[in-house]
This record gives sequence, C-alpha cells and structure tokens, in this order.
Amino acid sequence: MPHELEALGLISLAPTKRNVCVCVCVCVCSTRLVSCSLTVRNQEDQRPTRASHELRTDFPICEESSTPTLEEVSAWAQSFDTLMLTPAGRNAFREFLRTEFSEENMLFWMACEELKKEANKSIIEEKAKIIYEDYISILSPKEVSLDSRVREGINRNMGQPSQHIFDDAQLQIYTLMHRDSYPRFMNSAIYKDLLQSLSEKSAEA
Repeated sequence: MPHELEALGLISLAPTKRNVCVCVCVCVCSTRLVSCSLTVRNQEDQRPTRASHELRTDFPICEESSTPTLEEVSAWAQSFDTLMLTPAGRNAFREFLRTEFSEENMLFWMACEELKKEANKSIIEEKAKIIYEDYISILSPKEVSLDSRVREGINRNMGQPSQHIFDDAQLQIYTLMHRDSYPRFMNSAIYKDLLQSLSEKSAEA
C-alpha cells in the first residue's frame, strides 16, 4: 500500500533531509479510444468527432498536487468539505471510489466544476452535451444515480444549456458521496495507510 500511495503522488518513500519539501506528482493522462486507421471509411465518417477543447472533460488519473502534510490529511476527518477542497484530498478519495467502482461520481462532479468556469456559449453547449452523454444518459456505463425530478429538469434545459444546468445534479451527487462514500473512506486502508505513513515520517523528522 505505501508504494501505491507513492504512485498516486500522496507520499514519497525517498529519503529526504529535514526542512526539504518533497513534491511528488504522478499524473497519467487518460485518453478516449480513437478509431483504428483500418476502420472502414464510411463507418469513420459516421462517428462524431470532438474538438480539442472538449477533451478537457477527460481527467488525469490524479490531479497535480504536492505531497499533503500530516495536518492536512488529519483535517480530512473533520469534514467532507475539507477533503474536497484540496487536490490531494480529491486524489485519495477518488482512488477509494475506484475500488468501489463508483469513480464516476467524482468524475461527474469535476466535470460540472469545469463547466461552470466556461463563458463561451458554444463551448458550454458542447461540454453540456458530452457530460450528458457520459453521466446522465441511461445508455452510458458511467451513468450517475439521480432522482427523476433532477433528471427531468436537465432534459428540459438541454436545448439551451447554461453552465449551471447540472447544478442540482452535482449537489445531489456531492451529497451522495458525503453520506455514503465518505464515512467508508475514513475507515479505509487507503486513508489509514496514508495517515500512518505521514505520521511515521513526521516522527522521524
């Protein structure tokens, strides 16, 4: 487990001198599947393509962040909001969600955060469509769990989406992660091993 935490950029196992800050970041970019060049031409022509800016809805396996301190990791136990405010906290929590096969909840939440930063109407429309296809559509393997009221509201507004079209859905998923996944994360080996590793490093310093 310590080696797994090191791979996530959460800890460093390399020996360090006192007062030297060690920042470890392993960021492996995820990519969408690209059609093979041998695919029949008419099939390629029928596949919709996405502009380069749309790829921002794909997220690396981990966000870029420095190694968290013992105080920061201990503070994650105080509240879910505190955990979600830091890239290191989101990375650790996302790794836990991956073990529970519910990483799509975090990915959807992150995609909504990115959408709210957009001001260009055409980009908002394109990104909203991608988010819908990836996380709202019942045909998607990454569909998130939403109640009918929220889902119907999204469907009504997809004709002219704003950057806040998924706000209710995002809050519902945030609440789900808070109530359901967060308590289990606090009792997980991922969190406890990280806390122990940082405690041992602090004692050695």
